[in-house]
Amino acid sequence: MILRGRAALALAWGAFVTVVMVGVPLVLRDRLPDPLATHWNGAGVPNGHMTFTVNLVSALLLWGVGWGVLLVLALRGPALSTRLGRAGWCGFLFGWSVLAVGVQASTLHANLDVADWRQAALPAWQVVTVVVAAVAAGVLAGVLGRGGPDPRHDPAALPTMRLRPGQRAVWVSRATNHWLAGLSLAALAGALATGVLAATGVMSGEVVWINVAVLATVALVGAGTCSVRVRVDAEGLRVGFGALGRPARHTPVAGIESAWVETRSPAEVGGWGVRGLPGAGRVTFMLRGGECLVVRRVTGGEFAVSVDDARNGAALLNAYVAETVGS
Repeated sequence: MILRGRAALALAWGAFVTVVMVGVPLVLRDRLPDPLATHWNGAGVPNGHMTFTVNLVSALLLWGVGWGVLLVLALRGPALSTRLGRAGWCGFLFGWSVLAVGVQASTLHANLDVADWRQAALPAWQVVTVVVAAVAAGVLAGVLGRGGPDPRHDPAALPTMRLRPGQRAVWVSRATNHWLAGLSLAALAGALATGVLAATGVMSGEVVWINVAVLATVALVGAGTCSVRVRVDAEGLRVGFGALGRPARHTPVAGIESAWVETRSPAEVGGWGVRGLPGAGRVTFMLRGGECLVVRRVTGGEFAVSVDDARNGAALLNAYVAETVGS
């Protein structure tokens, strides 16, 4: 029922926005120049233009791509199964629609009743207003549409194992996103090749070194996030990022309430990488879809990481938590 309601909401709201984005320009067409000013510099002076038809199609594409993605997510279901997913979905639906309509409205207003597109000035405050309104609408819609808290797991259903008195065990596992690793290597190779060409004088200029810096940054960030190493021992949970396991995130056993396994997909959590905000109480480090180790802290927040053999890691972590609670 919730799924059908979300899909119906996306369909109805999206259809309304589409009608507005098509109808308003057509009504005002006789008061607009052709071509229209569609790009402005920092001073609000137009420096780019499109024909009426091309601008209308571009605006519809800007809105339609996002709308289509949201419809697919609503129909598939997993992305809306969590509170964070519902908040992101609702926030994007209304925030993106306000942005698309606002961009089109500011463009039409700037061109309204001018004889030539070069006369269509666009004050900076209008751009700022559109962005602020889109963000505000997205945040408000996310808060109102997030629904109730995610259901808590039944303690009796949590994976666990029995440790003999004094026995200590360690569980270690890892996961790697090979596509991201390949991208990092390609960026590193590009940075080295460009740097060599610049150093030997084949290429010159500040832009070349900017490209080297950008490629090197992509390679560094990719190398630090393309793999994860997870360790569970008597001290708690340690999640290390990158090939060297640095930086690392450590959660002591005393700060953990329980651990379990969930199957999650990138679409469900919002993509790859670190998804969610610590303040929202639910963070996922997603490298690949599938099995994830999920940990609920005693403060109520959750942290999940996609890693192989997650069930044994969760079972060992619950065994150490039980020892701490019983001591």
